[in-house]
Amino acid sequence: MKKIIELIKKNKQIILYLIFGALTTALNVVTYWLFAHPIGLSTLPSTIIAWVAGVIFAFFTNKFIVFEAKQKKGFWVELGSFVLARVVTGVLDMLIMLVFVDYLHLNDLVIKIVSNIVVIILNYVFSKFIIFRKKKQGEENEGISKE
Repeated sequence: MKKIIELIKKNKQIILYLIFGALTTALNVVTYWLFAHPIGLSTLPSTIIAWVAGVIFAFFTNKFIVFEAKQKKGFWVELGSFVLARVVTGVLDMLIMLVFVDYLHLNDLVIKIVSNIVVIILNYVFSKFIIFRKKKQGEENEGISKE
């Protein structure tokens, strides 16, 4: 039992990232369904609204819970960087699907799973090493994270 607890502590950030990623996905699907079915919006606006809701939820859970980036300076820079990274990985997802499914005619579900794995890894890397990276001592005072 002690080894399991140590393993969980050692991988806490990745475990939290996966948990909140699953919650973000659930929020995305539920939001899409609500806007597409009971409200009756078409697919594209429902998808956009669901994506925005997911990105906002993911930003705050990643910032404050997963990566514990508590600093207040640079909030808007972090938010902008986070949204930009999610747009980049979203476009990458679309390109992967376009190339491998539409042009190369490979199995769409297999490619979607592979694409999601790539996107999840890239989102984690962007968040951990760029967006919410721990500031080195003195960076705050040098104005590196100014808004």
